[in-house]
Amino acid sequence: MNHLLTPGLSCELTIAVSSENTAAAYKSGIVDVFATPAMIGLMENSAHLSVQPYLENGYITVGTEVNIKHIKATPIGMKVTARSVLLEISGNKLKFSVTASDETGQIGFGTHVRYIVHAGSFMQKLEKSGG
Repeated sequence: MNHLLTPGLSCELTIAVSSENTAAAYKSGIVDVFATPAMIGLMENSAHLSVQPYLENGYITVGTEVNIKHIKATPIGMKVTARSVLLEISGNKLKFSVTASDETGQIGFGTHVRYIVHAGSFMQKLEKSGG
């Protein structure tokens, strides 16, 4: 593998909190505020998108670990921005710093680990193992 990755690669994604991404919708709670799983998904997507353009053809990253704190609720209608920064590269292991903020300040932070895999080989192994 000869990927063009360097520490410091980053990405920001912004979404508006809607009824589809609340704790009540995710069944992770009963209130209409931005769900922790939705925040983590936004953080993971930011990390994935930050490195994908620098990978060799046929390679992707898969998330394997999240260590996240969700420290503040965000109501429907407010915007949330997730930011990822690639901290470390160790072989095919990538470690990111991730944060999320709404229009009033930080709502979450932590780390996220992804691994670089060949998409075709990954799916073949999955199919052979039966799931």
